[in-house]
Amino acid sequence: MATALLGSLALSACSGGSGGDSGDAKAEAKLTVTPGSGTDVALGTPITVKADGGRITKVEAKDDKGNEVTGKVAEDGATWTSDGKAGPKTTYTVRATAKGGKNGKGKETSSTATFTTQQAPSVNKLTNAPANGQTVGTGMPVSILFDHPVDKSKRADIEKSLTVTSTPKVEGAWGWVKDWSGQDRIDWRPKDTWPSGTKVKVKGLLSGVNSGEGGWFAKNYDFGFTIGADHKAVIDVPSHTLTMLEDGKPVGTIKGSAGSPVDPTRGGIHTVRSKNADETMDSSTIGHGNEWMLDSKWVTHLTASGTFLHSAPWNQSIGVENNSHGCFGMTTSDAKKVYDFLPIGSTVEVKNTTSTKVTDPGNGLSVWMETWDQWQKRSALK
Repeated sequence: MATALLGSLALSACSGGSGGDSGDAKAEAKLTVTPGSGTDVALGTPITVKADGGRITKVEAKDDKGNEVTGKVAEDGATWTSDGKAGPKTTYTVRATAKGGKNGKGKETSSTATFTTQQAPSVNKLTNAPANGQTVGTGMPVSILFDHPVDKSKRADIEKSLTVTSTPKVEGAWGWVKDWSGQDRIDWRPKDTWPSGTKVKVKGLLSGVNSGEGGWFAKNYDFGFTIGADHKAVIDVPSHTLTMLEDGKPVGTIKGSAGSPVDPTRGGIHTVRSKNADETMDSSTIGHGNEWMLDSKWVTHLTASGTFLHSAPWNQSIGVENNSHGCFGMTTSDAKKVYDFLPIGSTVEVKNTTSTKVTDPGNGLSVWMETWDQWQKRSALK
């Protein structure tokens, strides 16, 4: 038994890890940073660090404004890749450290590279809604409007560069729409309206991404917003009423006048896109020439094409007759109640209208005009 045990120990010593560790300690990794030091680096280039014969222990990458470039190390520890791409006309400094050997217990090696990217022939920018830090209604989409056109062939790359995260987690999808202005836009809407209190973060790793003839993106974007109270409204056209709902329960009813049989109010679920305490109603903006020029207060905008909730002190048939040109008119005091109750991003559903027109999702923030299945088809990744 003693001989067998001794043989076992000898075998264990010959095949154990200490000998391997000793060899690993002498190993040295070869670090390669791409792009390497230089100028005139091609646009749209990701930053990578490779450790041949070792494992990466640290990568620090910054641009010439001091902004950190984030990235991830591969599971095998041998490669680091930036989350985004190098932006145009920017100088980057990359400092990397690795240790040799498969287990990263060998000699430490460091490398530094500084490079400058080419200037973009043109730059595309974006405008986001909601604004950073804003509190909005439960129907608010993330809406990104591009300054210049986005080629259809570039949409998938742009969409991959955009992420939405929330607490609690909410299912949603990006969809490409044409804004009422004619500009390209991409919106992210949840499958169902947001739960109250949700915290939302949006990141766009767009620096160095090509949008086609519209130009390159020169920066990344990062903003967040909060979902406020669940305030919604439902308009029943035949009964001339707007019902205010809080957490799904009625909290007040307003009498008003919707669109006439000639210009009926469009049905479906609208989203409050903006509000204006004082506004002049100009008939020429909705294709009615110089028929009227009227001052109104407490105007809640539902579409970019002119579907509003507003005071209509000139209307003597409020709550009795639907005689507007598509808006929902109320007394001044009632318009103020609705204005105060509905935040930007809340939904207003119009029911039982005779209108057969369908509002395009790009007309305002009308993402709820489509079913979830319809909306998902707008993604460039489908």
